[in-house]
Amino acid sequence: MKYVGIQTQIDRNNRMSILLLLLFPCILLGMVYVFIAVVSYLNGGYYDNAGEWVSEISWNEVNMYFLGALPWVVIGVGIWFTIAYFANTSIIANATNARPLERRENPRVYNIVENLCMTCGMDMPQINVVHDDMLNAFASGINKKTYTVTVTTGLLNLLNDDELAGVIGHELTHIRNRDTRLLITSIIFVGIVSTIMSLVVRMLFNHMMFGGSSRDNKRNGAGAVVIMLVGLVCCVIAYFFTLLTRFAISRKREYMADAGGAELCGNPLALASALKKISGAPGLQDVKREDVAQLFIIKPHAFSGGIQGFFNSMFATHPDTAKRIQVLEQF
Repeated sequence: MKYVGIQTQIDRNNRMSILLLLLFPCILLGMVYVFIAVVSYLNGGYYDNAGEWVSEISWNEVNMYFLGALPWVVIGVGIWFTIAYFANTSIIANATNARPLERRENPRVYNIVENLCMTCGMDMPQINVVHDDMLNAFASGINKKTYTVTVTTGLLNLLNDDELAGVIGHELTHIRNRDTRLLITSIIFVGIVSTIMSLVVRMLFNHMMFGGSSRDNKRNGAGAVVIMLVGLVCCVIAYFFTLLTRFAISRKREYMADAGGAELCGNPLALASALKKISGAPGLQDVKREDVAQLFIIKPHAFSGGIQGFFNSMFATHPDTAKRIQVLEQF
């Protein structure tokens, strides 16, 4: 694997974060424009000389409605993103049932984190714990005030000190490389599009189940169903493109974090041994969200099977665990 310096990786992730910030709004605005254009096509047109109805798009009308909707979309998404971006720590903590770990509860963990932070010259992050027998660790946060390393009780009970140091070193490297900021940006925007899709599907379902029964209501309802179906298709397309942006989050960041963790703990084989143990039961029992699972040190088995697993693997941000272990064993 070609060596990439930490500062180079940080600069690359900063550029990627900016690109993501620009790309996601473009996807959302594109979705709105396509929706307006399709609705205009369905509603607009004229009868030709043969008496046949010819559908036609009035681009002036489309542009007018789009410009009218533009400020509301930008303001709405901007407020949503700002709240989620700065509340990400509490959001992730609630999603994973994590809580702050005090020194008196587990001095062992604090000593390991402090020693590693002194080794690499970084400020000590918040340490959280999740009471779960599964094996997991992840880093989160967007700045020094919110940087957090979270571990499970299962991980603390199973790993020895060297293995735990390797895992924590891996997570600290994610923070140093600013991977967490990049991931949280992706998680928030994918969550926005997912929520819009859920709302459209729910509106469509409710209309089909509880729509009016009169002839006029049925006719008007049919038009509303068509419009909502168009909106649903636009949402699906937008969501697909947001998944594509996961390719921008290079899988090399995991190799970089492994290399950083091995360097900090001074024992690559210890981290390799930890990954082998974690691969037996990764994840968290109460977490079913793919976006949150992106933060985990190893992708949980729950997201690996079936059709969803196939598509998730296409856009996976984690390389194969066996390959990661093989690389570490070659140090």
